[in-house]
Amino acid sequence: MNPKSKLYDKIRIPPRSRRGRPEAEPPRCEHPGCAEPGPHRAPKGRHEEGRFWQFCLDHVREYNQTYNYFAGMSDSAILSYQKDATIGHRPTWKLGENAASGKRRAQQQSEKVFVDPFNLFDNAGTKKPRKKAEPEGPRVGALAQKAYETLSLEPGSDAQTVRLRYKELVKRFHPDANGGDRSLEDRLREIINAYNTLKAAGLA
Repeated sequence: MNPKSKLYDKIRIPPRSRRGRPEAEPPRCEHPGCAEPGPHRAPKGRHEEGRFWQFCLDHVREYNQTYNYFAGMSDSAILSYQKDATIGHRPTWKLGENAASGKRRAQQQSEKVFVDPFNLFDNAGTKKPRKKAEPEGPRVGALAQKAYETLSLEPGSDAQTVRLRYKELVKRFHPDANGGDRSLEDRLREIINAYNTLKAAGLA
């Protein structure tokens, strides 16, 4: 279409100011005694977030110089507010929990909904103390173990105890100590073999 055509002038949309819509006037300044327009917004303060005063330029500058969001709060309250601000003043829970589980746990604790008759969960999450390792004696082989049993001694008995027990048993079961009775020779032979086994192992 030719922009110089008369038809073009007839279909062209006039500017908004010529369409009969009056422009909205800015609100009046809300400072007492001021009749100037107040197009500038200023926050009303704590507990009134999202609400603003409408001031003129001079009064909004004056307001901003004296504005203090924490006015009337103690130092501890300000520190607490700043700490909560790091998480956006949102509630938090322990790791692994959410709002529902945290409320559920608090409800169970207060109402004692969960009953644990066998005390299975009393110590849940607590570390049990480890049992102290019992001191171990010297390790002996199967032959030495049997030799100690033959001499009626505890495994790991010292060499002097082994020698004393050996002499005691030899005197008890020797034929000379039993009036020449040879019925105990097999027992005596076992005692001698047991002693020789321990001696060869360096335990007697």
